[in-house]
Amino acid sequence: MARTLYERLGEQQGITKLVDDVVDLHMTNPLVSPRFLPYKNKPEQLKKIKEHTVNFFCAGAGGPQQYMGRDMVQTHTGMNISEQEYLAVVDDILGAMGSNKYTEEDKKDVLAILYSLKEGIIRV
Repeated sequence: MARTLYERLGEQQGITKLVDDVVDLHMTNPLVSPRFLPYKNKPEQLKKIKEHTVNFFCAGAGGPQQYMGRDMVQTHTGMNISEQEYLAVVDDILGAMGSNKYTEEDKKDVLAILYSLKEGIIRV
């Protein structure tokens, strides 16, 4: 039986590590850091954002977690995220996946998920 993306990403523990690494990259990425750096001084809020992201990603990758947060449009409305920012985030995610030695198949599957969410993120 084929393993789910959730299993291939290391389940909740692996996805949590991936989210932590992605946020670290966002903090230093000049295209998106202005949106993330303010949370450096708000550790509880950053922790909550990471928890929502982990649950969202786990549920979307086939895990047993239930995501109880807002949908993509509600979350990103009014942020006016550009195509360049979106692509920078995608690059950070793929970069973190590379650093964590995920396979090309895993990256391709995550990329498909990211692109399926694009319309609910850019310029909403």
